[in-house]
Amino acid sequence: MARLPRLCPIGIPQHIIQRGNNRQVCSASEDDFIAYVHWLTEYAQEFDVKVHAWVLMTNHVHLLATPMTEGGISKMMQALGRRYVRYFNYTYQRTGTLWEGRFKSCVINAEEYFFICQRYIELNPVRANMVGHPADYKWSSYRFHAQESLDLQSELWQPHELYLKLSFQQETRAKRYQALFKYHIPEEELGRIRSATHSDMALGNDRFKEEIEKLTGRRVTPRKRGRKPSQMD
Repeated sequence: MARLPRLCPIGIPQHIIQRGNNRQVCSASEDDFIAYVHWLTEYAQEFDVKVHAWVLMTNHVHLLATPMTEGGISKMMQALGRRYVRYFNYTYQRTGTLWEGRFKSCVINAEEYFFICQRYIELNPVRANMVGHPADYKWSSYRFHAQESLDLQSELWQPHELYLKLSFQQETRAKRYQALFKYHIPEEELGRIRSATHSDMALGNDRFKEEIEKLTGRRVTPRKRGRKPSQMD
């Protein structure tokens, strides 16, 4: 079956997952995380992609980002993937592929799903039982969103307008953001995020999906499974 073309409408955020091949380790040390963030920042700037949220795990990466140019996310991820693989293979004296095929992604309806998706990303280390709270994990964007005085700075972090609208004051904004993490994300919502991302579809209501289909000329919902033909058909 032919692969559907990538969805990359300008100005609409996307949830992105990049996994190590066969779930193998793709970041084995702090230096690896530093290298990945460095090149992610470089290519996000080069291809005009705003990275709002991220979490770097040992065998996969989650990003929440908005392309500001046509094909920006694909160009960013391809350049980053090639650069990082060369670094990783050289560092660990290995050859061959590192990533599990193409990265996975889905466009999201920001008004409906932005904060749910961002929480999903930043809670990843908690769900993996690595830490008890997202603030305890260094390699995610949570500490930037939850900080009350903007002491932490990063060239990578480009907060989304919905986050900025939480309050004009950073202290209040941070407290309101922290409050979002007092509640678990329902399993139903987790399932929707995973399904849309792994199938490169759209995450949002029917109206949003219709608008994306008109904008891109490409379907953004899975086809309904038909009845399997019997031997009599």
